[in-house]
Amino acid sequence: MNDILIHALIAGLGTCLGAAMVMLLGQMKEWLLAFLLGLASGVMSAVVMADLLPTSLTHGGPGICLLGFAGGFLMVTGLDHWLAKLMPGRQTSQVYLRMGYLIALGIALHDLPEGIAIAAGYSASAQLGPLLALAIGLHNIPEGMATAAPLRASGMGGGQVIAINAMISLVTPLGTLLGLCLLQAAPAINALLLALAAGAMIFIVAEKLVPASLGNHGIFALGGMAAGFVFMLRVNSLF
Repeated sequence: MNDILIHALIAGLGTCLGAAMVMLLGQMKEWLLAFLLGLASGVMSAVVMADLLPTSLTHGGPGICLLGFAGGFLMVTGLDHWLAKLMPGRQTSQVYLRMGYLIALGIALHDLPEGIAIAAGYSASAQLGPLLALAIGLHNIPEGMATAAPLRASGMGGGQVIAINAMISLVTPLGTLLGLCLLQAAPAINALLLALAAGAMIFIVAEKLVPASLGNHGIFALGGMAAGFVFMLRVNSLF
């Protein structure tokens, strides 16, 4: 079990690697922020369409998928309103800070069922588990970038950004531990959680990332969206 949890933790730490890459870029220019936010929207859209919803439908059927999707969308809608009251103001820094926290939530919701999937993979075969951990680790790199970009744009320090991503990275091994404990129920749990993450991500993409990226620089925003979408589809095709 220890080896499985270590592999899951390494996969989760991909978010920190992605965040560190954003930190290395230094001061955010408008075109760079537009590209990174567009990249985040492309990555998250591809994850939803090519991974989360199809897998949820396969393991849980239309009813569970629709219930989870609606629940995730409404949950993040409510959280967005709560954050707006907790951190009032329309200053650019506040807008990006709220966006960063919402993306962090969406990624965390995504990472929990991914951790369960790692546990299920190891239970299926000795080869499938490490392969899933590698695939999830690669997925987490651009997701870490997606979380870090708006937090960095809000003026948050690099140490805090990395710390938030480090906390998110722990969700993957937590999901793996949950999966190892509840392996028999994992398919049904996975289906609901995957759809929940999909609904949360779609809200973030449609309401936050796309408008913000296009508002900074349209051409670079569209380029980022296309690059993020194609990259994640390519990663999915490799695994």
